[in-house]
Amino acid sequence: MPFDLPPGTVTLLAAALLVAALVRGYAGFGFSAIFIAFAALVTDPVPLIPVVFLAELAMTALQARGLRGHVDWPRVRALLLGAAIALPFAVFALLSLPVDGVRLLVSIIVGGLALVMLSGWTLQRRLGQGGHVAIGLAAGAANAVGVGGLPVATCLAAQPMPAATFRATMIVFLTGVDLMTLPLMAWGGAVTTDTFIAAALASPLLAAGILLGNRRFAAAPPAAFRRFAVGLLLVLAGLGLIRSLA
Repeated sequence: MPFDLPPGTVTLLAAALLVAALVRGYAGFGFSAIFIAFAALVTDPVPLIPVVFLAELAMTALQARGLRGHVDWPRVRALLLGAAIALPFAVFALLSLPVDGVRLLVSIIVGGLALVMLSGWTLQRRLGQGGHVAIGLAAGAANAVGVGGLPVATCLAAQPMPAATFRATMIVFLTGVDLMTLPLMAWGGAVTTDTFIAAALASPLLAAGILLGNRRFAAAPPAAFRRFAVGLLLVLAGLGLIRSLA
């Protein structure tokens, strides 16, 4: 098994991967946060972070059809600019942390942002370009532990925006930030042959989750499902805090 993971752990991770892909297909965000937060409960999550990025890129290929007309490109550009500034510092800081430090960091970021989303925090008007660059900085820092989509999802969900635009903008941003993060993690030695083997093994589950999620999105608005995703993130963050502090 990749990363010398025992079969029981692989089975648990596969189930988490399918659920996370379903959420991504439907809501447009949450895949990496759900999977990494769960992985931190059962193993060292750091080797799996590059796998998550490869999975995000594969899922974008499955979702690319029909996105183009809904993407808010000015927002995407500003967010990616901020992320590009923060990412090098964040990635190399991450690679120096112990496992429990990573678990604690993931739980704090995921739990804090999930609480903000659950609170119903809203903005009455669209943030300017500077505001989106600042959110991109936070997202770049968070993407070192594989959860860079959450700051952006929290910000975009708080602004007036059609569901299709939210979903498409999130997917394109996640693709861009992952493409920037992967080379940095490879430079730091976190990308190995096992990374690509694990990503290949995950492909059928990713495809199944994305296709099911896409069908659900086409049939109904994603607001209720977002609440489910946020609730799941809170549970995983709470368990992660207990695990890292125990």
